Amino acid sequence: MLFPFHHPMEDPTLQLEGDLELAEHCDRLGFDEFWFGEHHSGGWQIIASPELMIAAAAQRTRRIRLGTGVATLSYHHPFLLLDRIVQLDHLTRGRLIFGVGSGALPLDATMIGHDPMQARRMMAESLEAITALLRYDGPVTRKTDWFELDQATLHLRPYQWPLDIRVAAFKSPAGPRLAGRFGAGLVSFGASAAIGTGSENPLRTAAEIADTEARQAGLRFDRSRWSVMSLMHVAETEAQARAEVRYGLTEYIKYIRQILPVNVPVDLDDPDAVADVLMTTGTAVIGTPEHAIRHIERMWELSGGFGTFLIEQSDIADPAATRRSYELFARRVIPYFTASTWPRLRAYQAELQSGGLTRRTMAAAQAKAGVEYSHEVAERREPPA
Repeated sequence: MLFPFHHPMEDPTLQLEGDLELAEHCDRLGFDEFWFGEHHSGGWQIIASPELMIAAAAQRTRRIRLGTGVATLSYHHPFLLLDRIVQLDHLTRGRLIFGVGSGALPLDATMIGHDPMQARRMMAESLEAITALLRYDGPVTRKTDWFELDQATLHLRPYQWPLDIRVAAFKSPAGPRLAGRFGAGLVSFGASAAIGTGSENPLRTAAEIADTEARQAGLRFDRSRWSVMSLMHVAETEAQARAEVRYGLTEYIKYIRQILPVNVPVDLDDPDAVADVLMTTGTAVIGTPEHAIRHIERMWELSGGFGTFLIEQSDIADPAATRRSYELFARRVIPYFTASTWPRLRAYQAELQSGGLTRRTMAAAQAKAGVEYSHEVAERREPPA
């Protein structure tokens, strides 16, 4: 789960509380990761501090890992951000994922006097400093045009070792290059665009870039620390799923078209037409658990393998339907990929193929027990000689 997006017409206090309740729900259902983004404009993505949400969620959950999805490196002094992250890793007992990125909303940057076109360069400088601090091999000194480190050392080590850092990737090679260069994992936004009918395969390209950069740095790109994201809502039938996303799909798509270079060439007020485009291009799944399984299998095939699949949480359905979607995903989709149901299904198939052996054996055993009981009763009734 990632971001999330929330319609600006609803109460933000209740939306933030709903995010924490959803994290609890997903923890109970057995999901592996839950991510909170960082945004400061736009009105939809209202979490300014993923660290605050993670600290709160950590107190409500037991096992699910909690990620910054992502912390925008160019908005923070790298030492102060990392110091908070290390503390948060202790508060979560090592359940933290430190997702980092350059930021997606230009207004976030311009409001604090930054040039959005410098964000990737600033991110690289920050991540280099963060990586140096996490080596714990001596004081770190760095000076750029936006931050300075003077003999800096961290006075805490993370709870987990090494700290799980993942770099955001969209379509440019910048994220995968940094991930490989610094031995980090990846979190791929818009990953399911690879399923579309075009020849571009951003998933495999991202992995190849990260792997190449890692090898050049004497490191290894670890696919188990690669999370890929897609929009998804599932129900028992496709018709039900489509009916449920009429709640918010069109408003969500209108916002997305404002912030991302995506094309949805249909009437944006027609939820069925929008759903058709998203399903045809592979951008989203609005359907059944079986649709979700095929979608994830296709992403796996195109990517060559990844660690976790993330559902983009976007309020395209109402809260109750959203919780049902996650529950159905946990009951029907996750077991397919974890193989938790396979031994049971094999056992059931063996029973079906036995020609009613259990039924016939039970009937025979019951009949035998009845006969034996009758004999015992008869013997008890016989008068003594």
